[in-house]
Amino acid sequence: MSKQNETIDWHARAAALKPDGRAVINGERVGAIGGETFAKHSPIDNRKLGDVVRGQAADIDAAVTAARAAFEDRRWAGQPPARRKKVLQKFADKILAAREELALLETLDMGKPIQYSLAVDVGATSRCIAWYAEAVDKIYDEIAPTGDNALALITREPMGVIGVVVPWNYPMIMAAWKLGPSLAAGNSVVLKPSEKSPYTALRLAELALEAGLPPGVFNVVPGYGHEAGEALALHMDVDAIGFTGSTRVGRKMLEYSGQSNLKRVYNELGGKSAFVVFDDFADVKRAAKTVAGSMFFNQGESCNAPSRVFVHESIAEAFTAEVVKQAPRYAPADPLADTTVLGALVDEGQMKTVMGYIEAGRAEGAKLATGGQRARAETGGFYVEPTVFTGVANDMKIAREEIFGPVMAILTFKTEAEAIALANGSDYGLQASVWSDNVNRAHRVARALRAGTVHVNSYDEDDFTVPFGGYKQSGNGRDKSLHAFDKYTELKTTWLRID
Repeated sequence: MSKQNETIDWHARAAALKPDGRAVINGERVGAIGGETFAKHSPIDNRKLGDVVRGQAADIDAAVTAARAAFEDRRWAGQPPARRKKVLQKFADKILAAREELALLETLDMGKPIQYSLAVDVGATSRCIAWYAEAVDKIYDEIAPTGDNALALITREPMGVIGVVVPWNYPMIMAAWKLGPSLAAGNSVVLKPSEKSPYTALRLAELALEAGLPPGVFNVVPGYGHEAGEALALHMDVDAIGFTGSTRVGRKMLEYSGQSNLKRVYNELGGKSAFVVFDDFADVKRAAKTVAGSMFFNQGESCNAPSRVFVHESIAEAFTAEVVKQAPRYAPADPLADTTVLGALVDEGQMKTVMGYIEAGRAEGAKLATGGQRARAETGGFYVEPTVFTGVANDMKIAREEIFGPVMAILTFKTEAEAIALANGSDYGLQASVWSDNVNRAHRVARALRAGTVHVNSYDEDDFTVPFGGYKQSGNGRDKSLHAFDKYTELKTTWLRID
């Protein structure tokens, strides 16, 4: 935090904030066609933030109709790449200019510490839009190596109307990962944010309009998944769905595609990431500090959180002791305080889910090494202590199911082959990490782990130049990098016979 930011009275700003919960359709703020709203409360202290549009099928249809009209008249898709680039660059700049407002909305909406909303989420959102802005005019089409009697052109074209459904854990970042390539390619977008965190998506749509994005190109309809989200996924005039969320809902998205127009569905789903530490890694303290920081960041509400930690049995005791030493640093505290590193879970339901997993761990015989309790109940908010289990077996519920809270399971292994088998023994394959000072082992194990990203002697290091996504039930397709354009564009072959 800079000195300037340290002087901000976030509580005073929160008290004065009056967020607008109306939808953004065809460039205008509008209420629901049927007048429905829902009350949005903050997980920090359960204060009411405001009333938000409860989008229904009619509202989704209005947004899709606006998006389709914008695409067909080519008000955005028809603009030269250099022009789209400038608008998206301006959009990225406006996000940074509104950083304090956006950060406050994000923290109030879903409970993460204000310092991370400000330094991580807003910055990453702006950088993502800017990165794809720069990519717009640097992607070339192709000429196929045919015979002399033909010219075959391969061109990449925008797909049309993209439906985007994003979760509540990183509302801005997850939206940006899909908005960046979708808009850069020339598509129109209808975004359905989570009902648990709608406010920053609505504000982003306003900032995009201010930056010069034509009306109808980027629309936002808040609402519940079983209403607005389902209507978007079933809509016959949506060409693709970009979804990030649970595996359960990801399956539904595929069903909705089959029930409608066979729209493409790109799912970025859950994770149960493996963090594998071998006894030949010398700096046990660094590994323990890294896994604690990665696991408890964002209250453990991260799909790539290293919630399954596999440690060689000879160093397990020392490693666990170091992890437990780290836990007090992540004691839940006021998310609007500049020094807080672990905030509130997104709502009461999520808190009860996490506490249910903690009870399941106890019931199945795992040993609670630290944490395991609700915290700060007197505030009215939803907080859980950083929790570490040892003595975990790979078939226990806490080792197999995604918890989405600050709960770590430590397991042990004897051999390299056992470590690989345990790490791969999951329905998920989003991310993993291997810790070893033996370069041959590091390469060997990294190749053997079935995950979309494998870190070596580090965790969750990141850049927009690399793709993000998973194997198995962690989803399909990739966010970030130039590979993301594959999801939101069509390849056309134009064959010209040369006489």
